[in-house]
Amino acid sequence: MPIQWFPGHMAKARRQVQEKLKLVDFVIELVDARAPFASENPMLKQILNQKPKMRVLMKKDLADPKVTQAFIDHFNASGERAISVDVNQKEDIKKVVETAKIMAHDKMERMRRKGIKPRPARAMIIGIPNVGKSTLINRLANKKIAKTGDRPGVTTSQQWIKVKKDFELLDTPGILWPKFEDEVIGYRLACLGTIKDQILHMDDLAVFLLRYLKEHYPHVLMERYQIEDIDQDVVPLFDHVGRLRGAIASGNQVDYDKTAELIIRDYRSGKLGLISLERPEDASL
Repeated sequence: MPIQWFPGHMAKARRQVQEKLKLVDFVIELVDARAPFASENPMLKQILNQKPKMRVLMKKDLADPKVTQAFIDHFNASGERAISVDVNQKEDIKKVVETAKIMAHDKMERMRRKGIKPRPARAMIIGIPNVGKSTLINRLANKKIAKTGDRPGVTTSQQWIKVKKDFELLDTPGILWPKFEDEVIGYRLACLGTIKDQILHMDDLAVFLLRYLKEHYPHVLMERYQIEDIDQDVVPLFDHVGRLRGAIASGNQVDYDKTAELIIRDYRSGKLGLISLERPEDASL
């Protein structure tokens, strides 16, 4: 069943993006390094037309580094500029600025040849909710300008931000598309915390994550949750985790809601390790 979540301010944000696009030289789209395909907005492809785009894979410190590099190679091979970023690393922030300079270079040269004094490059920064956009903006500007938070939908309006003398950023609210036809995309985004937790049942989400970990990161389950028989069905795995972590309800029964929250919290906080929820080859699925 398609997952629908499209608050009114997001419809307004889409119109604003379309209107302001002509004011910028290129676009910086932020995606989550753990799920770059799921966290890109297909609606933006219709809006951006031929506008140059830099793809920034955020939260690389939570993603599988080998998979992240595979994504960078994949995007660069398709003619796109792509970099990965940990906002707490100064070198990564410099990398964003340097890549922006490269993207703006040709236009600045054309202005010089026409006798026009080059102005700072202008970029629109966009991304789905809770991808780390406000934190990156604050790091780029070297001061607290944008509001930050660990929940989706913190930024609700547009504003221009100066990044030294190098370029200016037009911030936009996080935009999700109206519905996810592919249920797996919805689950991936929910695992990342992009979709509000009230939209999906937490126990369904935890089961989805456990199945994924069984297939791609079995060692994580064995180490974090002391699971010896990784081939058993997901329901016994769920029971094992609940009892191990003390999520017990009356009658000595596993509290599935609490267990689900524990599993999802472990993933989002990075306690399960560096885990990516998709791979470049998923593009063909």
